[in-house]
Amino acid sequence: MSLGYWMVLVAAILPMAFAGAAKFGGGQFDNARPREWLDRQEGWPKRAHWAQQNGYEAFPPFAAAVIIAHQVGAAQGLIDTLAVLFVLLRIAYGLFYIGDQANLRSLAWMAAFACIIGLFLAAAAA
Repeated sequence: MSLGYWMVLVAAILPMAFAGAAKFGGGQFDNARPREWLDRQEGWPKRAHWAQQNGYEAFPPFAAAVIIAHQVGAAQGLIDTLAVLFVLLRIAYGLFYIGDQANLRSLAWMAAFACIIGLFLAAAAA
């Protein structure tokens, strides 16, 4: 399995790491009503929850881009590089979100989205 495909797995798991931060950083977690509990959180646990939600939103286009690039025979090195960069930027995005660094968070989001576009362009060029 290629490095790019492994990064799809990492990107799928990444939101769960932010969910864990939100749940274990916000006091006594209520597993019976997790969504209500998360909605009542404030500060960094709330932002960790938002990072989790955005991670699930960013995952489908990333996974599709990696799979499509592989299927059409785009350059493997480029796929792997963009996939790793995407994951690193998404980690930074989440940390910036939790740390309430809105401008840096937005830059990381845009750069990660550029990786998705790059994957689709690599597929188109193949």
